[in-house]
Amino acid sequence: MPAFAGNPRTDLADEVKDKGWIAFSARSPNGSWDLFVMRPDGSDRKALTDTPEVEEAAPRYSPDGKNLLYRVMKRGTVLDHDQWGFSGSLVMADWDGSNARKLSDDGGLPWASWSPDGTQIVCLTLKGILVVDIATKEVVRTIDRQGIFQQMYWSRDGKWLCGVGNYGGQQWTIMRLDMESEKVNEINSFQSCTPDWFADSQHVIYSCRPSGQPANRGYGFTQLWMADAAGGDQKLVYGEDGTHAYGAALSPDDTYVLFTRCDVDGGGAETAGGSMHLMRLADAPVIRGRSVALRKVHASSDIKAGPVLTLPRGWEPHWTYAQLEYE
Repeated sequence: MPAFAGNPRTDLADEVKDKGWIAFSARSPNGSWDLFVMRPDGSDRKALTDTPEVEEAAPRYSPDGKNLLYRVMKRGTVLDHDQWGFSGSLVMADWDGSNARKLSDDGGLPWASWSPDGTQIVCLTLKGILVVDIATKEVVRTIDRQGIFQQMYWSRDGKWLCGVGNYGGQQWTIMRLDMESEKVNEINSFQSCTPDWFADSQHVIYSCRPSGQPANRGYGFTQLWMADAAGGDQKLVYGEDGTHAYGAALSPDDTYVLFTRCDVDGGGAETAGGSMHLMRLADAPVIRGRSVALRKVHASSDIKAGPVLTLPRGWEPHWTYAQLEYE
């Protein structure tokens, strides 16, 4: 190995700098939650909204990057990390935050996410899963939610939904639903949440707080994991004793992992979010810090050092490779 091999974090920052944009929500100087974008290395941070009269959060790019979905809530609304998808109104805007238009009244179209072609959204209500045509706002299909109760997303191939539910007698289970047969299967069944799809529609990344952790008075810490969508091949992606990792979002080509890190369980949504971070999926599994308890569980030969970029503070980031010209 050469005596000088560069700075791994700087190398990673240079590698991702021009790979599209990351949209996220964060506390604005005006005190409310607003929407922002930045380059994947944290540079060129820009505000998309500046609306002190409301809270705006959880932006998500359409598959082509031309539009955003997000939620707008009354000023002072606390963003409960388990309930935020039921809060406020669903809004659709152009990629730069302009032309914002409400798609629902307060509490309507909860947990909405894009269809692969961007013409529909899928929503999770207490009465069932709704597929809604964006142009007409008509419900074109209703599906039994089968225990899924939050954080639901549509796979890129259009064949599946993933979400968090109660299944097989277990709570906080990552579930997959077949859009054709409407059958469900368990992906991971213990204290898991915030799932999202890989681009291949065959794997899911999610947060999990595995049982048996002695740290944090036996409560343990939340880590990032991945698995195939049938529930096999469970793998640690990122973990660190002393902090919780949430909100993982993959780059559009599945090369990088974006997530938030916070010493408070829940990702800091109720306050000001957490520090956002970025790593290569090929560098997983990464365990940071001393993390004595966590390292005892995983063979040292399998653990990699990183690097991991530290980005600005925020919540619910989402990534597009679309060539957008933010000014």
